[in-house]
Amino acid sequence: MSNSSKNLVRCPWVSADQIYIDYHDNEWGKELRGQRNLFEKMTLEGFQAGLSWLTILKRREGFREAFDNFELEKVAAFDESKIEELMSDSRIIRNRAKISAAVNNARLILDNSLDLTEILWSFAPSPSSSGRSQESITTSPESDALSKELKRLGIKFVGSTTMYALMQSTGMVKDHSVNCFLSN
Repeated sequence: MSNSSKNLVRCPWVSADQIYIDYHDNEWGKELRGQRNLFEKMTLEGFQAGLSWLTILKRREGFREAFDNFELEKVAAFDESKIEELMSDSRIIRNRAKISAAVNNARLILDNSLDLTEILWSFAPSPSSSGRSQESITTSPESDALSKELKRLGIKFVGSTTMYALMQSTGMVKDHSVNCFLSN
């Protein structure tokens, strides 16, 4: 990390861990679209539930390998023996419910021809309502509505808090803190 990068003011949740710094500076809050990209992000956000995001970031490459780069067709084809294999894969979070949810979600998305970009971004708040960035805010009316719709479609591990984190990370909500060098 360069001295100029080292002295930048970032959002308060960013630790000194370089993985976190790189994620914040290069990914978090930047617009993300596309079926595979959003399926990966939604799946990883689901795995993060109850854990720190840093735990997921440190295992992200392992997740990508284990879940065939989050290619929907490949994940949808996972059978019980593949789920068992993943349950013994130390590169990922070994939670059967979350693994099964990822497979279920891939199947539902394909079987129903769901367009994740269209669905997820249709719940993005207007830009004027973004940027709240208070540490205590973990949901919004939009994340509540998105969660409700995804659950109605049969998608799992998409609670409102998880969906708010997804909205922040994919740029649907601009939540960099006011002092952060990336706030606009």
